[in-house]
Amino acid sequence: MEKKGFLQSGHKPTLLGAFLYFDISFMIWGMIGPLAVVIAADIPMDPVQKAQLVALPVLGGSILRLLFGFLSDYIGPKLTGQIGMIVTLLPLLLGWMWVDSLDQLYIVALLLGVAGASFAAALPLAGQWYPKEHQGLAMGIAGAGNSGTVLATLFANRLAQHFGSWEIVFGLAIIPIAIVFVVFSLFARNSPNRPEPKKLSAYAGILSQKDAWVFCGLYCVTFGGFVGLSNYLTIFFNSQYGLAAVQAADITTICVIAGSFFRPVGGFLSDKIGGARMLTFLYAGAGIMLACVALLPPLPVVIVLLFAGMMCLGAGNGAVFQLVPQRFGNEIGLMTGIVGAAGGLGGYALPLILGNLYKTTGSYAPGFITVSLIVAAALTLIIVMHIKWKNTWLRVSTANTGKAIS
Repeated sequence: MEKKGFLQSGHKPTLLGAFLYFDISFMIWGMIGPLAVVIAADIPMDPVQKAQLVALPVLGGSILRLLFGFLSDYIGPKLTGQIGMIVTLLPLLLGWMWVDSLDQLYIVALLLGVAGASFAAALPLAGQWYPKEHQGLAMGIAGAGNSGTVLATLFANRLAQHFGSWEIVFGLAIIPIAIVFVVFSLFARNSPNRPEPKKLSAYAGILSQKDAWVFCGLYCVTFGGFVGLSNYLTIFFNSQYGLAAVQAADITTICVIAGSFFRPVGGFLSDKIGGARMLTFLYAGAGIMLACVALLPPLPVVIVLLFAGMMCLGAGNGAVFQLVPQRFGNEIGLMTGIVGAAGGLGGYALPLILGNLYKTTGSYAPGFITVSLIVAAALTLIIVMHIKWKNTWLRVSTANTGKAIS
């Protein structure tokens, strides 16, 4: 049977709907990061408390991705996404009308995790429509919705400054999520090829497979590094280089753009040369860039280094999810939730590493050195696993797609 090109396969309205859902959800998930500097003017926080604040939405998203992954398999990714958008209104309303202390803000930050859990519905919704030879690009396009972080870093502090209140930003975020809910409901559709839901015992069996844990580790570094830095860099630029809140968020936006828009590039190139090989290059690049950031060079230099590092991490997200459907195609909904949860845990840990080491040592250098060493560990892991996979499931997958083993 002749294979169709990317544009002739799949379902483009669903791909668009999945992207928009993920994009706006990611914007809401990432709002606390840039707003932290503005909020700190009203609610005093030390470096660790700031790190905890920006990390809590990631923790909430990590936990809820497991639930959303299960729901995507059991009730379908479209309905799961609709439920997610409705529930997202709760922390937005609380942040707008209820918060007046740090403890209450922590609760709102944790509840914002429901927006981050969108990953576990959006990616299966898009990916299940496409054959394996195009899933890297399809899931990369849907996953490029993490560009919503750009909207958060670009507009959150400006809106807070314009209206003289950071609380109003939560209220204003209700407007785009409501619009996307309507568009998503009208155009997105579950794939007719969606696997039948499995028993809970089958899900436990997935976690007994070593490859599932390997993918969790790989994504913990790529996505965790991307989202952790996205949420923390505004604080970093404010503390290290003395930039005002809006300026620090603007420079963060530049770095976030690299990670967001290179995700589909990572998926596309992984379709061509293989996700494992692609990850080898990307981990090496990210590790070198972050090690150089630890030198704390002048601002223009550190921007270039972080741009390149975030580009590698963002493309790495696409590369990991070029591999996951090949290995766990029948359990893609749950695996997306499991692997996504691991990525969220990495994003939760990174701000805490940087914040705690900065408070202890008075410098960001030890934190970035630590992160670069973690990336180096991931590089070692993918090199070892690539050798193993070439002789097992990756050989079968590449034979089915008609591509050379890479």
